[in-house]
Amino acid sequence: QVQLVESGGGSVQSGGSMRLSCTASGYIDTYYQMAWFRQAPGKEREGVACIDDDNSGARRADSLRERVAISFDNAKKTVYLEVNRVVPEDAAIYYCALVMKTYCRLPHLSTPSKYPFWGPGTQVTVSS
Repeated sequence: QVQLVESGGGSVQSGGSMRLSCTASGYIDTYYQMAWFRQAPGKEREGVACIDDDNSGARRADSLRERVAISFDNAKKTVYLEVNRVVPEDAAIYYCALVMKTYCRLPHLSTPSKYPFWGPGTQVTVSS
């Protein structure tokens, strides 16, 4: 079983930056990718970015491409998400997800069901 735990959420000032982390643990014996999704109240879960476990193949949602960066530290099994020039619409619960034997592809960000492993999420609020 794989466990994921996010951290780094909290209150962020509009126009500022935030960095989220997610660490995977448990039995992983093959290649995998990790992704970030977010869900605001009353909205569907939205894919933000994904990346392969060798820190390559990063894909970012078109609407967020200019403001987000994703990276991966294989030694720590930790994926990072950085969001710059934060806007109120970035307020959401941010989730990380993992799927094995699959390389990160942009369409995956539209298909949360592709990911069998999820973290509990970390809340991000945006203050003006």
